[in-house]
Amino acid sequence: MPPPGACLNIMEARHKQKGYGSISNPEKFFNQDFKNLKQYCLTKGVRYIDDMFPPDAKSVGQGILIPKPLKFGNDQILPVLQQIAPDAEFVVDGVSRFDFGQGVLGNCWFLASIGALTFQNHIFNQVVPLDQKIKENYCGIFHFRFWRFGRWVDVVIDDKLPTINGRLIFVHSTDPNEFWPALLEKAYAKVCGSYTDMTSGTPSEAMMDFTGGVHMCVQLSDASSDVWGLICRAGKSNTLMGCGTPQGETSTNTVLPNGLVQGHAYTVTGIKITNIMCHLLPKILSLRSPMWNTVSSQDRQKCLSVADDGEFWMAFEDFCKFYTDLDICGLKPDFIDGKSSAQWKTSVYEGRWVAGTTAGGCINNRDTFWTNPQYRIKVVGENSETNGEKNILVSLMQKPDKRNRRLVQNLHIGFSVYLVISPQKRDKSGKFPAMFFNTHLPVARSDKYMNAREVIEFLMLKPGEYLIVPSTFKPNETASFILTIHSREETCC
Repeated sequence: MPPPGACLNIMEARHKQKGYGSISNPEKFFNQDFKNLKQYCLTKGVRYIDDMFPPDAKSVGQGILIPKPLKFGNDQILPVLQQIAPDAEFVVDGVSRFDFGQGVLGNCWFLASIGALTFQNHIFNQVVPLDQKIKENYCGIFHFRFWRFGRWVDVVIDDKLPTINGRLIFVHSTDPNEFWPALLEKAYAKVCGSYTDMTSGTPSEAMMDFTGGVHMCVQLSDASSDVWGLICRAGKSNTLMGCGTPQGETSTNTVLPNGLVQGHAYTVTGIKITNIMCHLLPKILSLRSPMWNTVSSQDRQKCLSVADDGEFWMAFEDFCKFYTDLDICGLKPDFIDGKSSAQWKTSVYEGRWVAGTTAGGCINNRDTFWTNPQYRIKVVGENSETNGEKNILVSLMQKPDKRNRRLVQNLHIGFSVYLVISPQKRDKSGKFPAMFFNTHLPVARSDKYMNAREVIEFLMLKPGEYLIVPSTFKPNETASFILTIHSREETCC
């Protein structure tokens, strides 16, 4: 085994394991094999019941104020989906962002991400296998795929959905016979630990779990002049886009004077440059709220709505004014750069901070900072030196240490980048010693240490050799992490 904190190239490891953990060969979540379980149920003539995410109050979770009785269907009569809708289907007339609405659960961030997912058929089909039928060889078992911290997992669920008086209490379809949204939500709830564990979040979390790709977060208050160009490139690429309104003093779904819901997640559904009455409205975006059906008709009129379905258009200037952040997730980094000729390379590493050995804390801890995991990269090419454009996207993501999402306490994490000018003396482990960091200042770093799942920075590095040091803010904090480096041109990792 490698020493604690050693960094392993995940891509190489996956190749050696014949792609286990890749989208084509995902890991079996809780070691549950969908094909074997389905075949067993069909052979025995029984309905599948998931003992790892049983149909009971524990799977719903604590803190959701719902009246009794809460039921998961009656096994002994019909499959539960057919109890709710006798003509139940997995998908009815294709997949659309208008297929579903939010229930009593505060997971608009997840539903906004599903709305974005419906625009990209290739990505949707990776997450939601469409060969699943409710009436043919049916035994009440389904499966979905998610990217979870460096690996794809195949998640198996049964068809028991929480209902009250025969109605779904969480996400529900506009067509009462369609059930892919509710089943997808249940699979993600299983990954999170319970339905309650899905309360509160950002679209980027689910969008990353749908793509396992490249994530950029734009703070719209500090948006540069190229944000519109970035959005247009993302719109032409295979990306998912979501955004959020600012949080207020209360946690309720307060409707603001502009018609938007406070602290709410929205899907970016369209981008246009158009003319209205011969006057150029240069930049507008289409957005959608997954909880539109809960907004009053008076508040709906405050938005320039094109239909009574939660979707509306907004000028780009207003978008930057009324929304706090924009998250973009794609399979490839091709949307990052405006140059069609740009070539990007992605390297993914897995590491761990271990208290007492490889958890040195931030640079304020001069005696221990050097013990953190260290990564060397090399940037070559004349363009990066002459045009001053950003050419490195660095993502640092910490992995959870608890089963239930709501119990995870993210550490404050960040990273620093150092230029290695000449051959430097290193210790026996190959690390640069404390003396190096006492005599060198970082040439780039994450904006600040954040207690977030992921910290991202887009950097401009001139040709040369660099050292990237990810760390927690405080020393002696144990956690696992994934470091992803997307590099333009011939950057060597």
